[in-house]
Amino acid sequence: MKEELIKLIKNSKSNYYNFPVVSILECHDGKTFNGVNIETSSPQAGICAERCAIYSAIANGYDTKDFKALHIMAASCNIVYPCMICRQTLIDYCPRDLDIVLYDADSNNIVHTTIDSLTPNAFSSEDL
Repeated sequence: MKEELIKLIKNSKSNYYNFPVVSILECHDGKTFNGVNIETSSPQAGICAERCAIYSAIANGYDTKDFKALHIMAASCNIVYPCMICRQTLIDYCPRDLDIVLYDADSNNIVHTTIDSLTPNAFSSEDL
C-alpha cells in the first residue's frame, strides 16, 4: 500500500503550507478510494486527505459497514496522525474499529491505530 501512497503524493495540492498528505480508504470488497490534501488561500476552504477519501467513498455509495482500513502518509519524514476535524469525520462515518494505518515516508515505520484509540470519549451521533 505504501507504494500506492507514494504515487499519490504528486496529486496533493499543497502550495501554501507545503505539507503533502495522502490517504487510501480500503473497503471490504477490495475497492479503494484515494484522497489527497487540497489547500487553498483560505485554509478553511481546503480539505485533508483523509476526508477527501472518505467523502469520495460515500459519494460513490459506500457506507460505514464497507470500510476496512484507512492508510495515511505525509511526504515528510514523520508519521502523521489525522487532525481533529478528520477525527470527527472518522467518528461519524467509519466503524470504531477501523484499522488506521500510518506510514513514515522515509522508513519502514508503520503504526496501526483505531478511532477509539485516537479519540477516547468522543462526541458522536450517539450523544445527540
